[in-house]
Amino acid sequence: MRHKKIFTHDHKNRGDLTGEYRLGDMGQLILLFIYFAGTIIDLLFIKTPSYLSAIASPWIQIPVGLIIGFFGIWFASKDLKIIFGEERQEASIVDKGVFGIVRHPVYLGSILGYLAFQIFTLSLIACFVWIIIVCFYHFIAKYEEELLLKRFGPEYENYMRRVPMWIPRIFRTN
Repeated sequence: MRHKKIFTHDHKNRGDLTGEYRLGDMGQLILLFIYFAGTIIDLLFIKTPSYLSAIASPWIQIPVGLIIGFFGIWFASKDLKIIFGEERQEASIVDKGVFGIVRHPVYLGSILGYLAFQIFTLSLIACFVWIIIVCFYHFIAKYEEELLLKRFGPEYENYMRRVPMWIPRIFRTN
């Protein structure tokens, strides 16, 4: 029986996919660990959340966190289903579904997931780590866009003009 490495991708041999940052998965895993470690340290030892909970109403905190978390899951799951759920015959720019409203839905979904958790915990340390996470996602998204620009050229530039990178466009304009 052959064992797969933990960070290998079954999709690496798919010609319809352009690629991703080499250390993207490892970086995401490390930042996830740091985020939760920071949250635990804050909750157990520094206790910033207990001070902030005195000024944050759970009647606002819980619904806002749930709504943001829902959208985070929705963006990420729709992206993964479109990209990895179907194999295209040849490489093309995917602009259907969530890719018609934002260029990096899985990264946006992850950012929103962290933000939702942030709203629930009110950890100040995790908030600082979240900012680093957002910067990391922006870095890997820009890297992947460079790959797409090299592969598709003006066609991808047009897609970039039509679809925003991070802030979802509600109404399609074609």
